[in-house]
Amino acid sequence: MADAVLFEGRNDGIAIITLNQPATRNALSREIRAGLFEAWQQFERSENLRIAILTGAGDNAFCAGGDLKEMVETGMKVPPRDMFPLPYDTIELSKPTIAAVNGVAYAGGWMIAQACDLCVASTSARFAVTEVKVGRSSPWAAPLIHMIPQRIMMEILLTGKPITAQRAYEIGLVNRLAEPEQLLDTAIALAQEILDGAPLSVRAARETVMLSTEMGRSAALQAARHASEYCYNSSDAQEGPSAFAEKRRPHWKGQ
Repeated sequence: MADAVLFEGRNDGIAIITLNQPATRNALSREIRAGLFEAWQQFERSENLRIAILTGAGDNAFCAGGDLKEMVETGMKVPPRDMFPLPYDTIELSKPTIAAVNGVAYAGGWMIAQACDLCVASTSARFAVTEVKVGRSSPWAAPLIHMIPQRIMMEILLTGKPITAQRAYEIGLVNRLAEPEQLLDTAIALAQEILDGAPLSVRAARETVMLSTEMGRSAALQAARHASEYCYNSSDAQEGPSAFAEKRRPHWKGQ
């Protein structure tokens, strides 16, 4: 992934993936796209890494969106289905992810932040779906209907106007706000809260949320019960109650 995307696998089970082209506001260039594909795959392959944080280098931009110069040069019409490395979409992931949005997240920047499971934003961050401003479209925004109210989504997509991090927090797009200098620490703290849970329980919980957004009530309940069986039958399902009864921290094995 060269230097366009940085990958740090920490000893505590957290991977930190950083878009590293601040001079171009971390726009989704060929280099960044290739680096992201590689970084997500490296994260998924690593047995020691349980959660990833995606952020951007610099103080001004998380990701300013697609590379418009490339679109002009290639005469791009409909983007190829596998053009952008999106967690749980074009990238198969089984682990949770957090977007740590340090600056503007416009168009494709909003897209990759939205694709993550959770979002922590700097108070200086800005979010916008700007495709209407440049004659493009935003089909990737369809899952937003499960995150924010319809009329707010409608206004964001139809106007292309940015919203503040505070507004993003108010409408439910952002989980936590942080001052710029505390952004990564806040994201890591959230990741560590998740890491305190049993790995198989966290996986089943994530699957339950996603199933619930894609199915009706009865079908989601049935699918979620099935998704939880491996967790219930694991040794961790016995370790958790034992640790609670013995007033000690559990020792999770993920099996």
